Amino acid sequence: MQWASLLLLAGLCSLSRAQYDEDPHWWFHYLRSQQSTYYDPYDPYPYEPYEPYPYGVEEGPAYAYGSPPPPEPRDCPQECDCPPNFPTAMYCDNRNLKYLPFVPSRMKYVYFQNNQISSIQEGVFDNATGLLWIALHGNQITSDKVGRKVFSKLKHLERLYLDHNNLTRVPGPLPRSLRELHLDHNQISRVPNNALEGLENLTALYLQHNEIQEVGSAMKGLRSLILLDLSYNHLRKVPDGLPSALEQLYLEHNNVYSVPDSYFRGSPKLLYVRLSHNSLTNNGLASNTFNSSSILELDLSYNQLQKIPPVNTNLENLYLQGNRINAAGAAPGRERDQAQRHARGRAPLPAPRQPHRDLSGPRAGAAHSPHPTAFGLILWFGFCWKVWDRSCDRSPRAPSTGFFPVGGLRWDAGTGSFC
Repeated sequence: MQWASLLLLAGLCSLSRAQYDEDPHWWFHYLRSQQSTYYDPYDPYPYEPYEPYPYGVEEGPAYAYGSPPPPEPRDCPQECDCPPNFPTAMYCDNRNLKYLPFVPSRMKYVYFQNNQISSIQEGVFDNATGLLWIALHGNQITSDKVGRKVFSKLKHLERLYLDHNNLTRVPGPLPRSLRELHLDHNQISRVPNNALEGLENLTALYLQHNEIQEVGSAMKGLRSLILLDLSYNHLRKVPDGLPSALEQLYLEHNNVYSVPDSYFRGSPKLLYVRLSHNSLTNNGLASNTFNSSSILELDLSYNQLQKIPPVNTNLENLYLQGNRINAAGAAPGRERDQAQRHARGRAPLPAPRQPHRDLSGPRAGAAHSPHPTAFGLILWFGFCWKVWDRSCDRSPRAPSTGFFPVGGLRWDAGTGSFC
């Protein structure tokens, strides 16, 4: 039986190696596609597109193996690159540009990040009203040099990256089609109530690392908003009302000292709330402040709390480290037991700060996954057998031994295997 298994394994390995020997170009394409499909989920700007597969171009006519790719279209500005395999994308990033070049009408994705651009003149995008993405982050743009209606004519714009600039106010008016707005790492100090008016399709708003002191009711009309990041600002109070579709709220590293009673009731889909590194006290929290059945993770660490606040029974993770809570200040009886079931003494895990992991832009590099080979299947089954063959202690363990639930299985950090 053992000899038969070894012969079968050798035959499958030879078959798999023969596939690679017969088609070396397929193997090189597979390695390139694996490299190009890797991306950081927290980085909204994926890697450069990989070189086209030798047998053809993805978005153009096939050309013979060994012949040069087709030339760039003549309407592409000389300061930029317009790859023929991505005819709707224009790359002008990292060129030390001080101005915005002409944008051809066929463009949908333009990249101007990491330059020395200080102004966005009126009418610069009038020729390309079909733009979907505009990347202008990492420049020197100031609010007084942004055209009043420079974005309002772009009726299809979905993502606008203006982070890491010198903006002091929210630009506008903005098109209703906008879904993601990146304004973090600027010098914005205030968000007027009408600054985001009409953005009913906006799903993600990034305003972290600014100098915002007041938000008011600017967020109320954002009925599709899923993610709101106002961390690392100078807020003394929470926004006046939250959108009903909100799922992730980040308010850490501010000066918030109170949260109104039943504040989160208007957001029944809210999952993550971060309020760490603020000035919260028990006097500033009502009994029903955090009584929301939807919240799964609540971070109240590094505040000035002396008692554990009441929480809903559906809460999974509660972070209270860095407060003034002691045995005398803990809630008595049932409330204390309820809170301590959810309490965690470590820092919260980083929740995803992007509601959409779809990097469908031209830089995503639409690589095709290769079909599984016999050699790959053998490696996979060998790994599975090695994991399940280990001795697994099924006796209950304390959480301090590294015992974590993983779906229906249990991971034992002591033995390094699933149980």
